Amino acid sequence: MSPIFVALDTPELNQAVAIAEAVRGHAGGVKLGLEFFSANGPAGIRTIADLRLPIFLDLKLHDIPNTVAKAVEALAPLEPAILTVHAAGGRAMLAAAKAAAPEGTKVVAVTVLTSLDADDLACIGVDSAPSDQVVRLGMLARDSGIDGIVCSGAEVGSISSLWPDGFFVVPGIRPPGADVADQKRVVTPRQALDDGASVLVIGRPITGAADPARAIEQIAGSLKREVIE
Repeated sequence: MSPIFVALDTPELNQAVAIAEAVRGHAGGVKLGLEFFSANGPAGIRTIADLRLPIFLDLKLHDIPNTVAKAVEALAPLEPAILTVHAAGGRAMLAAAKAAAPEGTKVVAVTVLTSLDADDLACIGVDSAPSDQVVRLGMLARDSGIDGIVCSGAEVGSISSLWPDGFFVVPGIRPPGADVADQKRVVTPRQALDDGASVLVIGRPITGAADPARAIEQIAGSLKREVIE
């Protein structure tokens, strides 16, 4: 299966369906986040799921353990392949999320958003470098019994060496020369895979392209060529 999950960050259902249809020949799945879910709800998720693409449901749940567990139970009929919670919710919340998840759903914890750097962390009272904070929260996630974490490509190498069987979702992926936009810790697709990423989340370089099908084909093709070389 392709490691590329395309981020459909739009509230427009028809647009999301059109992009999903365009990329499904080369995508391992699609990511649907708060923007899409807030506009379209479970019915919108089911519409995308009807295209036979695995769904990464990126809702970043973060609340007391019981509330998160009940939310995961409510989402279970959607059968997401991947579901996000926030690592900062703590061990009990992470364990509760995993216990409530369907058997086929990987629960992964968001560590440090890729839009944040050391200065941003300092503003919220975290004096550690992003890499240190990712490792700290990654070990918490591992010990709680969930499947993996979300982190930037800058940290995936460090955490994968400490968690050999972990599942690592890496957003903030940009092909060489692409605009990084609001992302601050970005890597190329090849670098992320080499460092241990399980899933590459790629949005605007594909969805913002004039031809999304061609854009993902080029990214997928470059990965294959580099593996052969």
